[in-house]
Amino acid sequence: GTPMALAPIAHLLYSRVMRHSPQDPHWPDRDRFVLSAGHASMLLYGALFLSGYGLSLDDLKNFRQWGSKTPGHPEYGHAPGIETTTGPLGQGLANAVGMAIAEAHLAARFNQPGHDVVHHFTYGICSDGDLMEGMSHEAASLAGHLKLGKLIFFYDDNHITIEGSTDLAFSDDTGKRFEAYHWHVQHVADANDLGALERAVAAAQAVTDRPSLIIVRSHIGYGAPHKQDTAAAHGAALGKEEVAGAKRFYGWPENETFRVPSEALDHARKAVDRGRAAEAAWDAKMAAYAKAHPELATELKAALAGELPAGWEKALPQFTVKDGAMATRAASAKVINALAPVVKTLIGGSADLAESTLTLIKGEADFAAGTPAGRNMHFGIRELGMSAVLNGMYLHGGVRPYGATFLVFSDYARPALRLAALMGIAPIWVFTHDSVGLGEDGPTHQPVEHLAALRAIPNMTLIRPCDAAETAAAWEAALKHTTGPVLLVLTRQKLPALDRTVLAGAAGLAKGAYVLAEAAGGTPAALLIGTGSEVAICLAAREILEADGVPTRVVSMPCVAFFERQSESYRDTVLPPQVATRVAVEAAVSQGWERWIGPRGAMIGVDRFGASAPAERIYQELGLTPERVVERVRALVRQEGA
Repeated sequence: GTPMALAPIAHLLYSRVMRHSPQDPHWPDRDRFVLSAGHASMLLYGALFLSGYGLSLDDLKNFRQWGSKTPGHPEYGHAPGIETTTGPLGQGLANAVGMAIAEAHLAARFNQPGHDVVHHFTYGICSDGDLMEGMSHEAASLAGHLKLGKLIFFYDDNHITIEGSTDLAFSDDTGKRFEAYHWHVQHVADANDLGALERAVAAAQAVTDRPSLIIVRSHIGYGAPHKQDTAAAHGAALGKEEVAGAKRFYGWPENETFRVPSEALDHARKAVDRGRAAEAAWDAKMAAYAKAHPELATELKAALAGELPAGWEKALPQFTVKDGAMATRAASAKVINALAPVVKTLIGGSADLAESTLTLIKGEADFAAGTPAGRNMHFGIRELGMSAVLNGMYLHGGVRPYGATFLVFSDYARPALRLAALMGIAPIWVFTHDSVGLGEDGPTHQPVEHLAALRAIPNMTLIRPCDAAETAAAWEAALKHTTGPVLLVLTRQKLPALDRTVLAGAAGLAKGAYVLAEAAGGTPAALLIGTGSEVAICLAAREILEADGVPTRVVSMPCVAFFERQSESYRDTVLPPQVATRVAVEAAVSQGWERWIGPRGAMIGVDRFGASAPAERIYQELGLTPERVVERVRALVRQEGA
């Protein structure tokens, strides 16, 4: 029903308004379009087919079928012209905010007088459902605060949701709400009035200091004789009789399906020539820009291509025992500030926790309405909005965004993390205060189930480094990883500085797990596996066990996902199958560790909520100690002997 209602808007955008190039869907200076109301996916598929993006009529016929390019909701990477995966309501709108942020930042960084080489709009369509979801409030509030004047959304005001009229649960004055968010708001009384729609778009484009919302009264299932303006047109097929009635309403032949008159297709495909012309004009602009500003042009091209500068790894700090005990969040701060002058695409911030997550770039301006070239972002207390905005920034290209909050608040961010994993895009999240080790703030702020929950998401890469050296290696791995999101999970409390001249170097992090300390004689009788802050506990336990004559290997496993991707032979060299005496230690729930400890191993974790107390007392009370590890190993050795 929604594609029937909003066809005029799609027609207007793709044929008259947007600068886009169907033959080159990744042209960097194209206008972006986001269908936040992803359940209306056929609206987008139809527009892409008609405009010449490479979808065929057969692709439309295979709508929602196995392996098709036209799944039930638009999915990034399935077909050219789909800018982001949408469907979970509100996220598309927030992605679009991220795209507008990236455009504003790149324009401020690279445009020079007479050379506007970054200059495009982000358009979108949102629904009642988008605007009911809380994240739309987060994203819209941030967009208005940042005065993102090149963000223009249509709100499909059709008064219908799945259960019936919006009157059942929704009586907001949407226009006033968005005006309160500092958006420019217009009303169009009829979705079929192309002239009014076009005038509204022109007015929105002219407003440069506010994002725009165009509220359009539409009729779901427009033309269906009995189901127009009813919930029956929302998600179910109209049925043969209703389709026939709609065809009569449109003056369309009733005995033909998937009919596309050649003159209509020829008219729509003019978008191809318009796109070529727009792209050629931009190429000429870029040539002139490269001549006038060669260094900036080279930098811009590399940024848009997602390339890291040659030799950037040399900027990574080299931590040693001389640096002393250090929280991994503090080590991360040093890494960020060492990399920022070299990796200039790095931009990010936190959900109002910069003083705790330590994610500000020193000496850099804030990204704000008046200073969009700044690289320090302030997302406010909006974890889900922040995460979906990061996705949009990454999808836009030209920037490598990161966002930060406490690990426990990944609960608020999870829907956007999941979509990043689904799309295979690689924003970086910095989650600090990673365990009961954060101490006195207590169980409300102490994550215990979060590591297991996040590791359970397919294509998610979670890295929990054990010291400063692994933290630097974690950032290196994160920046090199481009096929899915990366979560850096860091401590509040200080961790011992490991002597890497005696222990293995941190380069093994790239493989997910490695032998940090070998057993005496090189043949282990017991394996201790740790992550993050618990690796030091394993090392202390090893000293006791070795003194007792139990050759003990310590394995640091900062990234389960990386380790799973290694060959079986490598995994077996780190965790020899013949060694059944294994103890894993992690200050989190034990779920998921069965695979690595085996049927005769043991896990020392936290299968309960934490407590409010100093970290040292909590670890002692919960048994996260070297003595407890030694006790479990001895018990396992006795079992093996029996």
